[in-house]
Amino acid sequence: MLFEDLSLSKSIQRAVFEEGYTQPTPIQEKAIPHILAGKDLVGCAQTGTGKTAAFAIPIIHNLHRMVGSSKKTKVIRCLVVTPTRELAVQIGESFDTYGKYTNLRQLTIFGGVSQVPQVDQLKKGIDILIATPGRLLDLHKQGFIDFDHLHYLVLDESDLMLDMGFINDVKKIVKLVPTNRQTLLFSATMPLAIRELSETFLNKPEYVSVTPVSSTAEIIEQQIYFVDKENKRGLLYHLIRNENLKNVLVFVRTKHGADNVVKALKKHGVNAEAIHGNKSQNARQRVLDEFKNKDISVLVATDIAARGIDIESLPFVINFDLPNIPETYVHRIGRTGRAGNDGISISFCGRDEEPYWKDILKLIKVNVKTMKDHPFPWKEGTPNPEAKPDLRNKNKNKTANTSRKSEASKKNKKRWY
Repeated sequence: MLFEDLSLSKSIQRAVFEEGYTQPTPIQEKAIPHILAGKDLVGCAQTGTGKTAAFAIPIIHNLHRMVGSSKKTKVIRCLVVTPTRELAVQIGESFDTYGKYTNLRQLTIFGGVSQVPQVDQLKKGIDILIATPGRLLDLHKQGFIDFDHLHYLVLDESDLMLDMGFINDVKKIVKLVPTNRQTLLFSATMPLAIRELSETFLNKPEYVSVTPVSSTAEIIEQQIYFVDKENKRGLLYHLIRNENLKNVLVFVRTKHGADNVVKALKKHGVNAEAIHGNKSQNARQRVLDEFKNKDISVLVATDIAARGIDIESLPFVINFDLPNIPETYVHRIGRTGRAGNDGISISFCGRDEEPYWKDILKLIKVNVKTMKDHPFPWKEGTPNPEAKPDLRNKNKNKTANTSRKSEASKKNKKRWY
């Protein structure tokens, strides 16, 4: 199928072709006809599949036909709700890109910045509003947002909104908008809570799904390093230095862990920054822009913060901490190897993470290359931290353990991190 087969307006086809696209992606091919036909839709697709264009293009097409070149007062006809500022900005850019030859005007609003410029734009009138839940509800409460003319409600990255605790806000938003709307729900995964949400908010929706979660892993070169937890930072620096890795996205489990990894890398001259929920919106956007522009070599991120990162030519993803949910691993590594580019995924597995790795292998069903030639392999006889201690030998080993701790303490003072 070609984009011209979708009967889109000439204005939109022109914008799409200028971006270099002639064929829709699978999610676009499946979703766009349903949306053009006015049906509610549930779409399950991972980041990087063209999901945003799958709803932006048909909405722009229908609104352009509705509004035309009219210069009447603009009213909000489409609302897109998404959990993070980074995602909101990217969605806004997509609407600008595909709607640039139309008379439609979009606005992106989010918290963490002054509301004054956003309110000024709302007063001038807009057709499409992209918003994070908190700022949206706040400005509506203040009387700056009117949903009376709304035709489209899009709930994007619904599983992430669930993870971030926004579902109650989403329920409030749904109650504020007209019931005779067209609702589109998109999610990277489809847990039970999201399915229940779709049954509550949508009217006889069509369901479309693309790229089973395990298949993304088949096209990416994957490597696994078995390394003791205390040596992970040493191994990370070793790889960055010896393999000359640049433009690297590193995943960690916690915000505190992200800051510690960045601090350790900076000590050795690596240009690294962290992005996570404790950073201000402006700081996160600055770091993200610098990483996209290759001013930063290494970006260390938590899963939630990384959901807003969309870089087509990202060459390396490193799982510093393995996720305890196998699907999360696939979402992480799926950020590399896009648009026909080569991609390499590198994972570190500590003793305590071995059960996570086994679960990941069961899901992806791919042979992952074990990298044995590195300076920080698992030590022989290193106990699994999850194993129960042998209480029978507790007193017998106490003196020996104290001695080992003393020796380890001396060695730790010499470590680079």
